[in-house]
Amino acid sequence: MPNHGAYPLRSLEDLQAVAELGRQRISPAQPKIMIGMATCGQAAGATEVLEAVREVVAQDKLPYVVSETGCIGWCSQEPLLDICIPGRPRVTYGRVTPARARQIIRALPEPKPQWALATMPGDENTLTGYYTSYLAGEDTPLRGVKSYRDLPLFKRQLRIVMRNCGLIDPASFEEYIARGGYTALWQALRTQTPQQVVDGVTKSGIRGRGGAGFPTGRKWQTVREAPGSPKYVICNADEGDPGAYMDRGVLEGDPHSVLEGMTIGAYAMGASEGIIYVREEYPLAVARMKDAIRQSEVAGLLGANIFGSGFGFTVRVVTGAGAFVCGEETALIRSIEGKVGEPQQRPPYPAVRGLNGKPTCINNVETWANVPVIIARGGEWFASIGTPGSKGTKVFSLVGNIENTALIEVPMGTTLAEIVYEIGGGIPGNRECKAIQTGGPSGGCIPASKFNLPVDYDSLTAAGSIMGSGGMIVMDDHTCMVDIAKYFLGFLEDESCGKCFSCREGTQRLKEIVQRISEGHGVDEDLVLLEELSWMVREVSLCGLGQTAANPVLSTLRYFREEYLEHIHHQRCPAKVCRQLITFAIDPVTCNGCGACVQVCSGKAILGEKNKLHTIEQAHCTKCGACMDICKFDAVTVN
Repeated sequence: MPNHGAYPLRSLEDLQAVAELGRQRISPAQPKIMIGMATCGQAAGATEVLEAVREVVAQDKLPYVVSETGCIGWCSQEPLLDICIPGRPRVTYGRVTPARARQIIRALPEPKPQWALATMPGDENTLTGYYTSYLAGEDTPLRGVKSYRDLPLFKRQLRIVMRNCGLIDPASFEEYIARGGYTALWQALRTQTPQQVVDGVTKSGIRGRGGAGFPTGRKWQTVREAPGSPKYVICNADEGDPGAYMDRGVLEGDPHSVLEGMTIGAYAMGASEGIIYVREEYPLAVARMKDAIRQSEVAGLLGANIFGSGFGFTVRVVTGAGAFVCGEETALIRSIEGKVGEPQQRPPYPAVRGLNGKPTCINNVETWANVPVIIARGGEWFASIGTPGSKGTKVFSLVGNIENTALIEVPMGTTLAEIVYEIGGGIPGNRECKAIQTGGPSGGCIPASKFNLPVDYDSLTAAGSIMGSGGMIVMDDHTCMVDIAKYFLGFLEDESCGKCFSCREGTQRLKEIVQRISEGHGVDEDLVLLEELSWMVREVSLCGLGQTAANPVLSTLRYFREEYLEHIHHQRCPAKVCRQLITFAIDPVTCNGCGACVQVCSGKAILGEKNKLHTIEQAHCTKCGACMDICKFDAVTVN
């Protein structure tokens, strides 16, 4: 981090001086090449693309700036490469290979329209409320290339939490400040009392984005009024839901937004220490947060006497071992204290007696990242977005059988139909959508017939699901709902800490019953037992894991009972998924004896000579489906 001579920062003028440096980095005088280097991008090959770009720029001695950025949310098109030429729209290229990257760079300053995904003529910063145009004159669109604002994936989104993701270098302190970063902190410390900050958050109506949806302002007020010191604020970044990566996207793409939100919250509640609890499986997120903490300490935005206000605050990162139950706040606290991560009886709640027995506020990544915008724009502005009971926006990871696998942020109240069919682009291969699961493994499965449902806390709960932290898994008509229930029960069975009998034994028994049904050995009485046992586990379990563990069962029984009955009465899986109830066969008309299926059959169950009809010996078939996957002639069928 370059020292511009004003550290530690003490005034708004100091912030503005750093912001000018950041603006020069965001919009340099020469062409700028940006590569998305979040975990999703790196997994798709972004590291190799970045190396290729740097190699070309160095070898050809090109006067270009090469920069890294976070995840903009277009995960299905990773690796992403963007070209920013002064006075012209930003151009995005997707699924870029090192070879393609070299071609794109060497073709500059004219972007290649035939490879481009979209253009961005400017961006609206929800923290400042200002729109910044990238254009020096009239927008001259690339031939046949749409603008981001015209793409269904982006035009319905409103980015508050993700306001900087994919637009700044997450390792650049200056770029964060250039987009209004830390002005909300200055505003809170220098122009508002702690109670006024709490009142503003309360007025915004924001509810905790970690799953339970508890009113954030009420929690902050409780911690503020609770006796005892020191007080703590904790960022719960223990994201463990299968298919969910909302917190990771923010931590990797805009770490300072979380730090600023935590610091504002600490001032409001009278806390002196903050802890970011993040699972060790997120190494890039851990590195980004530690670097952001170091930068803020150097700049005087963490430590003693921040902005000359007399208020001091420190933050440290604690890594968890990956136990799903440590996402529950009391188990998380025990883990930080070096104890076994098991939930504790409440009350007392952590807001009164938490870490080390002192008042503690725990909010998740998304909640903290909202705070600077609430302070900068005001609680009324935030409350104008969303529904009467669910204010603001929500970040979702949209995964599964969906055209646009993406990280999205939409206003509360957006319907499931809008998310799946418009933003998500529908189901690949023109297949029918069957259901969507919201809320992670503890959530429920909502059928496509209910997709007019607005996404907010109350509507999802009434439908038998939950908001959760924001995972959304889309399922097409090839999905067996009995198998889905079995999968998530298996996950929860493994992740149960085992402390309370109802959860430990209840999840095991639920899984055993569903597994028995999936194998064709179920009876009608099993459905009654499933419902009774599910309600018992829900009502008796100690923590949120056990209390919501039965949601996959109850929701699939509620909406897809006929599938359970098919498995029980006819020993048939309508989706042709459950192995014990399906049979693979080879069509004698379409089989040409190529032998590809023989090569991949692990059970040596396929018989037949080259160029002659093949058959499957059922006694040896493991029903893995490899033969169907490898056959190019659709000769393998499943019944």
